[in-house]
Amino acid sequence: MSADTHFPDRTPYALDAPLPYAGGVDRWLHYTRYPVFGWKWLLGRCLIFALCIGVMALMASIGLAIATHDRRIALSGGMYTFVGFMLMCSVGPLLATFVRHARMPLRRERYAVVVALLIGIVAAGFVDGWTSSYIESVMPKVDRLESTIEPPHLTPLEKASVVSLKLATAFLIYGAMGGGIALRAYFRELGRWQASVHAEAMTTLQAEKLRSDLRLGVLQAQVEPHFLFNTLASVRALVRQEPAQAEATLDALVAYLRASIPKLRDDESALASTLGQQLDLCANYLEVMRLRTAGRLMYAIETDAASRACAFPSFLLLSLVENAVKHGIEPKPGPGTVIVKADRDDDALRVRVFDDGLGLRPGTGDGLGLANLHAQLRTLYGERASFRLTSEAHGGACAELRIPIEGEAA
Repeated sequence: MSADTHFPDRTPYALDAPLPYAGGVDRWLHYTRYPVFGWKWLLGRCLIFALCIGVMALMASIGLAIATHDRRIALSGGMYTFVGFMLMCSVGPLLATFVRHARMPLRRERYAVVVALLIGIVAAGFVDGWTSSYIESVMPKVDRLESTIEPPHLTPLEKASVVSLKLATAFLIYGAMGGGIALRAYFRELGRWQASVHAEAMTTLQAEKLRSDLRLGVLQAQVEPHFLFNTLASVRALVRQEPAQAEATLDALVAYLRASIPKLRDDESALASTLGQQLDLCANYLEVMRLRTAGRLMYAIETDAASRACAFPSFLLLSLVENAVKHGIEPKPGPGTVIVKADRDDDALRVRVFDDGLGLRPGTGDGLGLANLHAQLRTLYGERASFRLTSEAHGGACAELRIPIEGEAA
């Protein structure tokens, strides 16, 4: 992902539409579904604050009415309290909303939003002073009392510390009320939106992966008739001369078809398989080929129960075994052996197919079957899976496949 994609020049989503990651929220905080410092966000925030400040202003008005016995003063005091606190809470967010809707470059916008909130904090201080002065002016005066406690004598440093503490406290209070808390959500908003878009893209990619699995399964199924016809032709040749071998070949073929045909018919089943099922399928195939070659082919499968239980894509291993037989054993004069080994290696499943055939020759590994295997690995696992085809020191070849362990059969 490029830097421009990670941090776009301007906000890449609408400010008046709900954010995609904002799911169900409390109905009182419904405005948080919208981008921070957008008009709908600001309106919702102001309504919530108006409700809370209205209750506080009503209490202040009642207090003034009791203290002054003057309805006019009580009403004006409540109004001053309501207007003053609404201004304290809204000036900074209002300025920030104007800034954000100016659609300036994003980096500049972020600085401008912070400046807008700082201006709002300063304005809140003046508004607070204005409101407090009015409330003090209408409160009834009391007789001056003589204080017997002398105020403490502070050094200039202590006075400066007290003033700094007061300013810091006021800054925190005005900042929290004037949009400072929303600032954190504003800075996190773009990252959360990008994560949501990425998650949606991953969902789409997974759906496309499933469709690709089915297309690859259909492509693999197109190879099956050739294998079936060749096996039936071998059985036909054996029926009269060696009926027992013909019968054994048919039994092995039936076992193979029982294992493979359901996978080709059922799309959902084709997407869920274990290594054990795929090893059994390969064993059935190898048994058919052993009988077809009159015992010239020998094979062995070596694994353990834990590895057999791991999830494994359908027909992926069979294509490696077919290649070993087709390109390694069948062209070789005399007997040949195919060995399939599977084990766990840390968090990966390692499957190797050895053969002692003719080995790698020019063009080996460029066929349609291995091209489909590479495509399927990229679709299913991306960079987390690997495949390599190498020559063996004693002759023949080794196809090694490593995939991440993602699940086990129950």
